[in-house]
Amino acid sequence: MVAFAILIFLFLGSVEGFSSKSQPCTYDKSKICKPALATAAFSTISFLLGAITSVVSGFLGMKIATYANARTTLEARKGVGKAFITAFRSGAVMGFLLAANGLLVLYIAINLFKLYYGDDWSGLFEAITGYGLGGSSMALFGRVGGGIYTKAADVGADLVGKVERNIPEDDPRNPAVSSVLRFWKSKLRFFHSDCHRVVSLFSGDC
Repeated sequence: MVAFAILIFLFLGSVEGFSSKSQPCTYDKSKICKPALATAAFSTISFLLGAITSVVSGFLGMKIATYANARTTLEARKGVGKAFITAFRSGAVMGFLLAANGLLVLYIAINLFKLYYGDDWSGLFEAITGYGLGGSSMALFGRVGGGIYTKAADVGADLVGKVERNIPEDDPRNPAVSSVLRFWKSKLRFFHSDCHRVVSLFSGDC
């Protein structure tokens, strides 16, 4: 994340040769816009904010999902209706929380950046685009990292069964390689990446 932030700062800052002087705006030569170095710095900050918000959203989503699954399982003993209500309310809480979390950070960032940019809306919009990029990058690594983790868990379970218990590969006596467990591990991986994508999608559109 830090490496990407440094690259963003270097690329954006080198557009005008790391100039710290204000220059005429491209859309209106009669107006003066903020220097490219300031835009590069604020874009880097917004990238880090988006990445951190995405990571926090993924963590909160996984916490809520873990507790919600346990409560839904307990309520399922009383009937399908109560289990559905618990699952539906838990999903609603999680969805609203993640969206509100991302929007709150985006709103605060825009207002803080506006204190510096003032009427330079072009510079403000260019600086805040890093927020969506940060959220999207964390969503990408969350999905890829989750796939690597689940595959390593499957291979490790196969090896443990073969070495310690002399159980063939994909044998039903090894609970770690059962199709049901693999199904839920894959669902967990996609769910974790979707928590990141909740932030990255609307922040990118903003």
